[in-house]
Amino acid sequence: MAKRERRTFSKEFKEQIVQLHASGKPRAEIIKEYELTPSAFDKWVRQHSTTGSFEEKDNRTPKEEELIRLRKENQRLSMENDILKQAALIMGRK
Repeated sequence: MAKRERRTFSKEFKEQIVQLHASGKPRAEIIKEYELTPSAFDKWVRQHSTTGSFEEKDNRTPKEEELIRLRKENQRLSMENDILKQAALIMGRK
């Protein structure tokens, strides 16, 4: 089975797909007609119904936001720690 090349879709296209579904067109028919993956279709419908936005940052839960913030902070602290270790080595040589 050949891998499909990753496609990107505009916000307008996603909105049209969601509107087709909302107007009563069957899910399977939309997926087949536009050659979409069921997971992408379901994600667009879910995002549109919860926040009205297709942007990932607009659809994150507070826990996901906190996890991202903590990972960034952890990375920053790790870099600071590495810098301090290097400085200690340099100062120890003098």
